[in-house]
Amino acid sequence: MQFGIFSVSDVTADPTTGQTPTEAQRIKDIVTIAKHAEEVGLDVFALGEHHNEPFFSSSPTTTLAYIAAQTSTLQLSTATTLITTNDPVKIAEDFAMLQHLSDGRVDLMLGRGNTGPVYPWFGKDIRAGIPLAIENYSLLHKLWREHTVDWQGKFRTPLQSFTSTPRPLDDVPPFVWHGSIRSPEIAEQAAFYGDGFFANHIFWPASHTQRMIALYRQRFAHYGHGDPDQAIVGLGGQVFMHKNSQDAVKEFRPYFDNAPVYGHGPSLEDFTRETPLTVGSPQQVIDRTLGFRDYVGDYQRQLFLMDHAGLPLKTVLEQLDLLGSEVVPVLRKEFDALRPAHVPDAPTHASMMQKMVNA
Repeated sequence: MQFGIFSVSDVTADPTTGQTPTEAQRIKDIVTIAKHAEEVGLDVFALGEHHNEPFFSSSPTTTLAYIAAQTSTLQLSTATTLITTNDPVKIAEDFAMLQHLSDGRVDLMLGRGNTGPVYPWFGKDIRAGIPLAIENYSLLHKLWREHTVDWQGKFRTPLQSFTSTPRPLDDVPPFVWHGSIRSPEIAEQAAFYGDGFFANHIFWPASHTQRMIALYRQRFAHYGHGDPDQAIVGLGGQVFMHKNSQDAVKEFRPYFDNAPVYGHGPSLEDFTRETPLTVGSPQQVIDRTLGFRDYVGDYQRQLFLMDHAGLPLKTVLEQLDLLGSEVVPVLRKEFDALRPAHVPDAPTHASMMQKMVNA
């Protein structure tokens, strides 16, 4: 099972000091955070895509390529690549290039994002969000698997005798996760292609995540990719830790109360009760995370959100130290012991190459 972190790339004031980092500082900090994730033994670093303030990550592949040059084992991914407003041709080219530069340490998570104005900014209609996601991915899937593509659709100009370059490394396309909070059509799309399905798992109650993943597993089996429990599932999560749980709550509360997404809304206590947010000791994080398996089954990737809401770099690095030393080793052992032998690991470039050889 893979463990890692994801960032939404917010540039937010620290509510305890009133200081707001510059974009330059946050960009440098995210590189430091990713490198430290590898140093403490995590598997994955994922970065979101946004085209509006207060976020900086408008070009995640650029940042991930820079991180790839300074790491050796870290799997690089996106927390969202906007399949609706990006050109599928450019996605195909950018991620194939990143594949080569990182020696295959890359996959991506496709999504529609949560910023409505991004659609007209890129010449799209938000009312066509689902059809855009379906058509654009159909083209992306083809571009990575066919050398010469002739294609015509509704939302972009036709392609005639087009070859996307560079070609995928070793002729193995990057693995794709389809991310969605609330759209069953995206779970269906992931199942149709036999791709992964990633549930954000940040804002919604467990019952909602359970229904979405159950649908994906059922449809994955329907399309002949394997048994339902062999479907490739990833979950998000959000934690803040201290050795003492009371200290964790005390330190995190002002950041929670002023967070750009859920600040000035539900109380910290209500949010931790109704969603997977865990604020407490490392043992509480272990227990809560192990409990995810009770309602989604065995899954392949767990990513934690740890660098948001104005938390200073020093605090984020301390959180990573706790995650790498006290939490993830226990989670690895426990999840591996519970997982049946026929349930696969998360796909990697090496495992997909082997699968292609064996086919």
